[in-house]
Amino acid sequence: MNQSLLAQDKKENTKTMDKQNQKIILGGGCFWCVEAVYQRIPGVVKVRSGYAGGTVPNPSYEQICTGKTGHAEVIEIEYDPAKVTLDSILDIFWEAHNPTTLNRQGADTGTQYRSTIMYTVDEQKQIAEKSKAVAQKGLSDNIVTEIVPLQTFYVAEDYHQDYYNQNKSAGYCRMVIKPKLDKLKLKD
Repeated sequence: MNQSLLAQDKKENTKTMDKQNQKIILGGGCFWCVEAVYQRIPGVVKVRSGYAGGTVPNPSYEQICTGKTGHAEVIEIEYDPAKVTLDSILDIFWEAHNPTTLNRQGADTGTQYRSTIMYTVDEQKQIAEKSKAVAQKGLSDNIVTEIVPLQTFYVAEDYHQDYYNQNKSAGYCRMVIKPKLDKLKLKD
């Protein structure tokens, strides 16, 4: 195949990739909170709670809670880049949790609650690093969010999926998640 046809083919593949939904993994404390936030963002197609960043294959929630698996509670966000940009998703990320507290969000403590961005393609890494630098300018404490490549995402147990929407009257949902949604001015 000649070079111009290869270039054209590559250009067409890039256009196709740009039109496809993208995925990124974010951790900002309890995955129930982060999931509830991103379920309300136009252009976000799907959100799944899960575990990533550790060494134990197919971890259970009970294993994660020990803090010994290396995994963080995270969400996998599938989004339509034609409707919402990764920059916008990350702008919300910096507002939805405290990225300056190491291994802690509110009362939740441990490495499983760390602030993390796990990218699936190198372009996401570049965007995340720029976004982090911009967010840092507005904060007095240093951002501790790790930006690392995704190794493997493990879907959490079914009862963790769509947690807030299924359990709005639960204490944690009323006392932690609902105020976060209100602060971000997201519809309940």
